[in-house]
Amino acid sequence: QVQLVESGGGLVQAGVSLRLSCAASGRTFSSYAMGWFRQAPGKEREFVAAISWSGTITYYAESVKGRFTISRNNANNTLYLQMNSLKPEDTAVYYCTAGRTAVIVRRGENDYWGQGTQVTVSS
Repeated sequence: QVQLVESGGGLVQAGVSLRLSCAASGRTFSSYAMGWFRQAPGKEREFVAAISWSGTITYYAESVKGRFTISRNNANNTLYLQMNSLKPEDTAVYYCTAGRTAVIVRRGENDYWGQGTQVTVSS
C-alpha cells in the first residue's frame, strides 16, 4: 500500500505561481512512477503530468507544457508540481497518483490516488 497526501493548493490570481506537494508513505516510493491529474467542476479527471521512478522521463499535457514542471525527491518521498503562469482554466482539484510506469500513470491506470488539493485561479 502507498498513501498519498497532497498539499499546497489555494486561491491565487492569474499569472502567479504555486507549488503542489505530494507526500508518500508506505511501500517504497522510489519504485513507483508518479503523476498528477486534475478535475474541474463538471468535467472528467484529466492527465496533467507524469514522471518515471528515476525522474529521468516526464510527460505533460499539452495544456500545461512549458508552464508546469513535475519533479520528485526520492530521498524524502515527495512529488512536486511547480505551476507557473497560472490561468483560470487551471482551476481544479489536483490529485497525486502512483503507478507502475510513467506511461501507465499517464493513462490513469494507477494503483494509488490521493484525496486531492483544490487550486483556484481567479482572473
